Amino acid sequence: MTHDLTIINTFVLYIGIMMAIGVYYYRRTRNMSDYFLGNRKLGAWVTSLSAEASDMSGWMLMGVPGFAYLAGLNAGWIAVGIAIGTWANWHFVAARLRKYTELADNALTLPEFLQNRYHDTTNLLRIVPAIFILIFFVIYTASGFVSAGRLFETVFGIPYEYAIFIGAGSVIFYTLVGGFLAVARTDFIQGIMMFFAILVVPICGTMASGGFERTLAEIGSVQSSMLQPLTKPDGSTLGAIELISLLAWGIGYFGQPHILVRFMAIRTSGEIRRATHIAMTWVVLSLAAAVAVGMVGRVYLTEPLTGTASETVFLVMTNELFPPIAAGLILSAVLAAIMSTASSQLLVAASAFAQDFYRTLIHKDAEQSELVWISRASVLVIASLAVFLGFNPNSFILDMVSYAWAGFGAAFGPAILMSLFWKRTTRNGVIAGIIVGGVTVLVWKQFALFGLYEIVPGFLLSLLAIYGISLLGEPPAQDIQETFDAVGKSRI
Repeated sequence: MTHDLTIINTFVLYIGIMMAIGVYYYRRTRNMSDYFLGNRKLGAWVTSLSAEASDMSGWMLMGVPGFAYLAGLNAGWIAVGIAIGTWANWHFVAARLRKYTELADNALTLPEFLQNRYHDTTNLLRIVPAIFILIFFVIYTASGFVSAGRLFETVFGIPYEYAIFIGAGSVIFYTLVGGFLAVARTDFIQGIMMFFAILVVPICGTMASGGFERTLAEIGSVQSSMLQPLTKPDGSTLGAIELISLLAWGIGYFGQPHILVRFMAIRTSGEIRRATHIAMTWVVLSLAAAVAVGMVGRVYLTEPLTGTASETVFLVMTNELFPPIAAGLILSAVLAAIMSTASSQLLVAASAFAQDFYRTLIHKDAEQSELVWISRASVLVIASLAVFLGFNPNSFILDMVSYAWAGFGAAFGPAILMSLFWKRTTRNGVIAGIIVGGVTVLVWKQFALFGLYEIVPGFLLSLLAIYGISLLGEPPAQDIQETFDAVGKSRI
């Protein structure tokens, strides 16, 4: 679309700064706690913005606007579900998970927490979750690389096959070098960039289209269903199953490892309340603006966007609205969104391999330095698989994200909730729930039964499996009960 040297230089400068942060924190990464949780030293601001930046990947700046470009306010139901899910996750899960993971022998990963929580000596509570983490994170990370490829292809005219390697290489570098501290700090910067970028584009687009009232009138004249949240683009009414499917994105939050790990890394659980307020302000405004981008773009852009090109509406508007230096900064925010999530996902997947496969099955006495290097090697392997999956430029970003989101939400959401809130939960119940939830999503996705989003049956069946199997087994050990009661009674 453009080969303006100013935009290119802005991108190069941004990527250079992110890599420099990675090199800086390389010197401060001495052990696994540093590499995966930053030694639990994050403050409220860094934790909240890091959590939301790692959550709202390129799908917020590209996927959601693309959906809104085609469906109007109909796309807003996803935003509503996500906002509710974000609040529930911060309000109910964050503080408890922070306390529990530290009490559970300072667990660094979710599988390690579950194993320590139930004193599992068979290692199944590390291996089974790690398998699903690796499967769904390869898909999730691939969606980020698709976003990066489409960004460089659209902005610079670089062939998609080369563009995806440029974006992936940037993410891999500072994830490899800096670990969690680099990812969290860069997420903080990227979260700020994303916030202002997603707000300024629809505001400026509305002003350029003649103001709020005129833009709203033109949106309605282009397609009346754009302003009707319960009407689909084809004019039919949104059904109950479709509405449930859109809102169900919210329940996925309870099982997203790359978000939950931020709760584990905050300095104290006492900072959760402040972090929640910061996160919710960010999320509500950003999601509303993401929907607005697509709707404003429908009337602002003279050339219609079809198919997967609809997901470039933010990029196209930015290039047309702003001078090169401003466009470069805003488009760097898209790269920020992609890099923040992909790096977080790579780090969690690498931790699952190093801690839950390598240390458990291959080298039980591995030293900390060895595990850090194994983690870095696994980042390369996982990223390579993700790039391979992302090679298809016709993939919808939102579709890929929804698949991985459902997998994590169904496999881990019920397991985490029951482990934190129901002390009758047993080891076998958790294992059954993870397997049932993950497999249900994998199978349901292939058949798309009833048009219902696969996270709904996966989440419900996982809950039932945990409840039923737990009641059939012996109650958990007394020391687990005591720990549970102590955390429950403490000030959270």
